Amino acid sequence: MRERMLPSEEEAARLWPGPGSITWRYAADARTLLAAGYALVLQVAHPIVGAGVAEHSTYTQDPWGRLFRTLDFTNALIYAEPAVAAEVARRVRARHRQIKGVMNDGSRYHALAPDAYGWVWASLFAALTGAHDHFGAHLRRGEREEFWGQWRGLGRLLGIRQRDLPADLDGFERYFEHTLAVVLEDNESVHSVLESLRDPARPPLPPYAHPAWRLGRVPSARTLGLATIGMLEPVLRERFGLRWTLAQELELRALGMASRAAAPLMPGRLRVFGPAYLHWRGAQNAWLDAAV
Repeated sequence: MRERMLPSEEEAARLWPGPGSITWRYAADARTLLAAGYALVLQVAHPIVGAGVAEHSTYTQDPWGRLFRTLDFTNALIYAEPAVAAEVARRVRARHRQIKGVMNDGSRYHALAPDAYGWVWASLFAALTGAHDHFGAHLRRGEREEFWGQWRGLGRLLGIRQRDLPADLDGFERYFEHTLAVVLEDNESVHSVLESLRDPARPPLPPYAHPAWRLGRVPSARTLGLATIGMLEPVLRERFGLRWTLAQELELRALGMASRAAAPLMPGRLRVFGPAYLHWRGAQNAWLDAAV
């Protein structure tokens, strides 16, 4: 039987992980935000994604808007009610239908090409688990297996077919290593993302908060840049021409140690900030406008 591109309402309800699930617990730990740059670099290094971002994305003009839309999308998918999650996913896929063009080599691209569309979702899983490895609680093998199963199920809401992503964690790890080795490339979009991390734009803050941003901008950029480059696999750092020293590695480890040491002091809202984030972002209609 041919697999439906988008799941039925009944299947969508089954795919939603719900409170208490491993996805619910680990997908919105505030410390995972340190992996935002890493996730973006993994995504845009895919030739199709990089071409689409270069031609269609407003990331360089509105990086904070892009970040909030991505957080809207991922948090609504996991922490909103199943019907809302399915509707957000449907709209995200619909918007990707418009993203197409011609790459530098003359070949045509489309954002819904299964390998590129599935890679974006898979790279978020790699970023989340990588963030926990570096800055949070290291997930045990069984937890990773369960997390991947639920993450792959959520991908179905986006129209990622089961055959487009590996069925188990072993398969994911082989797929991830293969993509790093032979698919991801050094391109304009990669360096645009890296430059935006080195010189971040001011977020949409009220005027009274501007002095605080000026004080925090440099250390924040340094921390996010360190996390981004440090989390990148050595093969990618070499491919992108990024320098990584022993001193930086020790600094990254110290950041991880400090992050883990602070965990007992973190309020529950920061350990699982998804529901609070959706509340902060406003009414349900704001989530329905989410897009990546």
